[in-house]
Amino acid sequence: MRVKRGIISHARHKKVFEMTKGYRMTKHRLIRVGHEAALHAGEYAFAGRKQKKRDFRRLWITRINGALSNLGISYSQFIAGLKKTNIQLDRKILAEIISEDINTFKRVVEKVKG
Repeated sequence: MRVKRGIISHARHKKVFEMTKGYRMTKHRLIRVGHEAALHAGEYAFAGRKQKKRDFRRLWITRINGALSNLGISYSQFIAGLKKTNIQLDRKILAEIISEDINTFKRVVEKVKG
């Protein structure tokens, strides 16, 4: 008796088509091409999640550096001063303080300087 695999392969193909919905050209129509496209998309998504963290950190550093240039202290001196005075504010929070309440940030800078 022969083995009929129609249901299994159809389900697997359907899964690939659902993943590649909205892709351009043959990537959403053909199984082999679509499967490969979905694998690549997964890799790009994984790498993108890591890249996003790097990008935000760079943005926060740029914002902090911009605010510090007006206050007469360099970024590296400021970060070293934070560590020395044991002020445990990360770059994300510092950037948020700058955008919401610049006076608080100025007080932090004065504490680091003094």
